[in-house]
Amino acid sequence: MNSAIISCEHPEPSQKGDGVFNSHEGGQGRKKDGQPRGLSSNHLAYSILDIPPWYLCIFLGVQHFLTALGGLVAVPLILAKDLCLQHDPLTQSYLISTIFFVSGICTLLQVFLGVRLPILQGGTFAFLAPSLAMLSLPTWKCPVWTLNASLVNTSSPEFTEEWQKRIRELQGAIMVASCVQMLVGFSGLIGFLMRFIGPLTIAPTISLVALPLFDSAGNDAGIHWGIAAMTIFLIVLFSQYLKNIAVPVPVYGREKKCHTSKFYLFQVFPVLLALCISWLLCFVLTVTNALPLAPAAYGYLARTDTKGDVLSQAPWFRFPYPGQWGLPTISLAGVFGIVAGVISSMVESIGDYYACARLVGAPPPPKHAINRGIGIEGLGCLLAGAWGTGNGTTSYSENVGALGITRVGSRMVIVAAGCVLLLMGIFGKIGAAFATIPTPVIGGMFLVMFGVITAVGISNLQYVDMNSSRNIFVFGFSIYCGLAVPNWVNKNPERLHTGILQLDQVIQVLLTTGMFVGGFLGFLLDNTIPGSLEERGLLAWNQIQKKSEETTKTSEVYSLPWGIGTRFCASSCTWCLPFWPKLEHGGRGEVGVSQLTLCSRDPSEEQPKGATDTRM
Repeated sequence: MNSAIISCEHPEPSQKGDGVFNSHEGGQGRKKDGQPRGLSSNHLAYSILDIPPWYLCIFLGVQHFLTALGGLVAVPLILAKDLCLQHDPLTQSYLISTIFFVSGICTLLQVFLGVRLPILQGGTFAFLAPSLAMLSLPTWKCPVWTLNASLVNTSSPEFTEEWQKRIRELQGAIMVASCVQMLVGFSGLIGFLMRFIGPLTIAPTISLVALPLFDSAGNDAGIHWGIAAMTIFLIVLFSQYLKNIAVPVPVYGREKKCHTSKFYLFQVFPVLLALCISWLLCFVLTVTNALPLAPAAYGYLARTDTKGDVLSQAPWFRFPYPGQWGLPTISLAGVFGIVAGVISSMVESIGDYYACARLVGAPPPPKHAINRGIGIEGLGCLLAGAWGTGNGTTSYSENVGALGITRVGSRMVIVAAGCVLLLMGIFGKIGAAFATIPTPVIGGMFLVMFGVITAVGISNLQYVDMNSSRNIFVFGFSIYCGLAVPNWVNKNPERLHTGILQLDQVIQVLLTTGMFVGGFLGFLLDNTIPGSLEERGLLAWNQIQKKSEETTKTSEVYSLPWGIGTRFCASSCTWCLPFWPKLEHGGRGEVGVSQLTLCSRDPSEEQPKGATDTRM
């Protein structure tokens, strides 16, 4: 590509106000440096490099927090039963606050030092299956007395040790597995592995993240199917039928002052609205004693007063810290199981990177940015393990979709969202409030969310020729075995006997993790059964990845902040690092382009062909 130095005889700085634009909220915003910086931003309110007004950043940051809320709250609530915490909502609130806090830290790390795309980080469902498989081992099954609410004294040292030793085991496994993820990311190994991992590996892996959880979701919804069905109905109504209906809301702008503006309320907050309405109904039914008072009666756990003392017991402010549950412990079975979850999480995150870049007007991420993003996600999992969330972190697909809804792809909005998560993690009453959600309401939400995750996995087959009998066999056999094998092993654990206890535990955890079984079979069959690249869907994927090398804006979007790699740490020794931005053609940038405008130029003047204008 050509380099050009454009100059003129009468340098006069341009004073055009082309950076001011009216957002769809009715206010006015300022683009960074007064210039529209979006790469394909004609459909965006703010593209990735733009800086919206501070109040808009805060509002949209809160919105991203609310979008991720369902997934963030779901993870600790699903783990609660196997951690022996189903009758201890106060500790559940501590886990929710901790996952909020760590997600905020990881989000800021990812935006500033990771892939640098506006992606929120949070708890991952990919870790749930191996975690539940590990906790189902005979060593970690909850004692019978912890299942009876009348026998549980949540403040007793005996009960505290029962649940803490289980979460410490999860912490150790997550921290060791996160080191594997950091190694794969920062070493550049993920780029090599992606040559062999295609849609026929990813589809069964992601689908089997949620499919095995149908039993847990069904049991929670079965506490009161009427409440669960209403929650499902409301989520579907708001997210599918009413999503295009704009609701007038009062706003304040500089020009129009107080006025009303149209806001797609149901499209942005379907889960939150459904939870609030169902929660309110349960409260009314509780006050009127329409729900039974006997703990053993059907529908008792739909009452809102079963966990009512949590809000009064929870502190106003609680600062989560590493090692708050004690020193982590490590077992071989747990590590191998979580590594299977790490692989699934990495594959899903790479898909999120490409989707996010497309939505925010950025070029596809180059290899060094992907390597850095996966490495930082591994660091996030290490922090999550140290803090004791009982889970890791990954990129949130829900928030990637929210970028397309709001038409705001600015990085600063996600920075604001990360700060909101940090504050919510410190404010203890917030976590306590979500821990009091009635069980059937949670079950209804889980049924919808798990169905969507399954569909997301299957959607990867759009790149594959599904008219091919080869591909039909690979996908069908992989996903069926991913359900059948774990089911058999769970019912016949005594059949797995090698004589070595640790090896027995490793095999049992792996074979009861459906996404490992299905993903492994998909990987093995897809790479051994003959088939063309086009038939396997790899040709379409390779074309998407090659586009990241064809844009002149890659360096601007994906380079490290604060001059790292250009003004600081610019040694040639760093260029060989797989996660470091590459400076080619004499160090002139990612794509070898160096243009300099020494003065402003009339926009009507023609620019030399092939030259790109960079202002200094």
